[in-house]
Amino acid sequence: MNRVLNFSAGPSMLPVEVLEKAAKEMLNCNGSGMSVMEMSHRSSSYEQIQEEAKNTFKELMGLDDEYEILFLQGGGHTQFAMIPLNLLAENEKADYLVTGSWAKKAYEEAKRYADVKVLASSSDKNFSYIQEIVEDEIRKDVKFLYVCTNNTIYGTRIRPETIEKINVPIVADMSSNILSEEYDMKKFDLIFAGAQKNIGPSGVTLVAMKKNLAGNAQAITPTMLNYQTHLEKDSMYNTPPCYNIYISGLVAQWVKENGGVKEMEKRNKEKAKLIYDFIDNSKLFQNPIEPKDRSLMNVVFVTGNKDLDAQFVKEAKAKGFENLKGHRSIGGMRASIYNAMPKEGVERLVEFMKEFEIANR
Repeated sequence: MNRVLNFSAGPSMLPVEVLEKAAKEMLNCNGSGMSVMEMSHRSSSYEQIQEEAKNTFKELMGLDDEYEILFLQGGGHTQFAMIPLNLLAENEKADYLVTGSWAKKAYEEAKRYADVKVLASSSDKNFSYIQEIVEDEIRKDVKFLYVCTNNTIYGTRIRPETIEKINVPIVADMSSNILSEEYDMKKFDLIFAGAQKNIGPSGVTLVAMKKNLAGNAQAITPTMLNYQTHLEKDSMYNTPPCYNIYISGLVAQWVKENGGVKEMEKRNKEKAKLIYDFIDNSKLFQNPIEPKDRSLMNVVFVTGNKDLDAQFVKEAKAKGFENLKGHRSIGGMRASIYNAMPKEGVERLVEFMKEFEIANR
């Protein structure tokens, strides 16, 4: 099997076992005689698929019946609007921790609908660190604090122990590090994650939220942007992205069968250590992120020479390492090493980086 090592930040690689199972079931899923892509979303065959996916995600996240899992469309950008429209009346407040591009976009969208404020921002150093959360600086009457727990572009993350210290309701974008390490998920009132980074193909967004948050949407909220609409209809108010949910459910099952989130965290820390240790001892490559704030999922690095960066990406591609070019806004390189990336893939990348350094120092 001639597969490349795909280090894309998203859509990203999926576990081979999941792809093989999906291929096996392509024409006849669970004895239905049809593909999931052909099923009616009202059929018992599909309803079973979605229910199993929902229950597996809840189990992996340690969530009880206080929470509901929704499978929505529109990606994270739609959540940027849904959150203030549903969780904030026009005179209610929320504070936003701006740690990168996505949190900044979420804040810019939210201020169209409610009283939101930037609690702190690390833009002064190009988002190369996670700013300290000072509890006394959070407005006393906020409905929630908004955070993005992992920043794909800049390669930073908010550590679980930081979340533990926050004593106000939290809304989190966990698109790129959901199920990758153990957070106390009950610290969050609402979590959303675009599937295309760590849990499935693009086209579906997972939302885990406290049920009591629904039913308070602003009057201007469109029907399709109202969480209550989707809670009442079990994510099937309109035709859901059935196949994407099916694949995401298979990924959740794969995580469960491979030791759950605890085992994923162990593997991810091992992978991240391999590449960060090499970079920290390299005379060619540098990582600009504060060590304590480094992402386990997205490792950014540069040589300091744009032409040499471009040469690295070109030679890496020739060797079967795909999508190592950094985000267009910051350049350099980025290796996204989500749950599905095997340790061997990171080992091979580090070996190539060593060879490249020797040839170009």
